[in-house]
Amino acid sequence: MAKYSRVEVFQAMKETGVVPVFFNADIEVSKAVLKSCYDGGIRVFEFVNRGDFAHEVFGELNKYALKNLPGMILGAGSLVEDATTALYIQLGSNFIVSPLLNENMAKICNRRKIMWSPGCGTISEINKAQELGAEVVKMFPASEVGGPSFVKAVKAPMPWTDIMPTGGVDTSKDNLKQWFDAGVTCVGMGSALFPKDIMANKDWNALTQMVKELINNIKEVR
Repeated sequence: MAKYSRVEVFQAMKETGVVPVFFNADIEVSKAVLKSCYDGGIRVFEFVNRGDFAHEVFGELNKYALKNLPGMILGAGSLVEDATTALYIQLGSNFIVSPLLNENMAKICNRRKIMWSPGCGTISEINKAQELGAEVVKMFPASEVGGPSFVKAVKAPMPWTDIMPTGGVDTSKDNLKQWFDAGVTCVGMGSALFPKDIMANKDWNALTQMVKELINNIKEVR
C-alpha cells in the first residue's frame, strides 16, 4: 500500500524539480544510489522495471526507504500494462510512470488513488491523459518529441498542463534553464545523473555532491 497520496507525490515532484530514473539489479547498489540522492536533497525517485526480478529489488528498496529515508517517495517506472502496475502497487509503489498511454493502467491507479504519469508525445495524448486523471504527464522521448519548444506549444492552449520531460535532459544549467523556462513542472533524468565512472567506482560521495549541484542549478534557473 502506498504511503504517500497522489497530491503529496505531485507536490514533491514540483518542489524537488527532478525525478531520478534508475535501475540496478544489485540491491546494495540501489540502496547506495537512493541514499546518495536522498542526502543530496532529492525526495522523489523512480525505480524502473528493467531486467529479471526487478520487482523483487523494488520491494526491498521500498522497505529500505520506508525504514531509513523518511520523506523519500519511491515509485516504479517503465511499466506498460495493468498487470505489472498492480504488482508494483502491491509492493507499495507511491506512483507509476509509463513510457506510453494505457487506459487500463489509469483505471488501476485511480482505483487505489495512486499517482500515474503516462508517456505522451502529442497534445491529443496529453489531453487524453488528463481526462483519465493524470496530474503530471511524462513527455517521452522528450528530445525527439520536440524539446522545450514542444512544451511551450502545449502550454499555450493548455496552461494548466504539468509536464515532466524525460530523455534529452541533463544536469547542465543551460539545459535545465531551457526546460524550466519552457514551463515544465519537473524533469526526469536517467544516465546523465549516474555517470559510468561514478557507478563503476561506487563513489557515492561524488554522486551526492552531483545531486546537490543539480538541485542548486534547478533552484537558480527557476
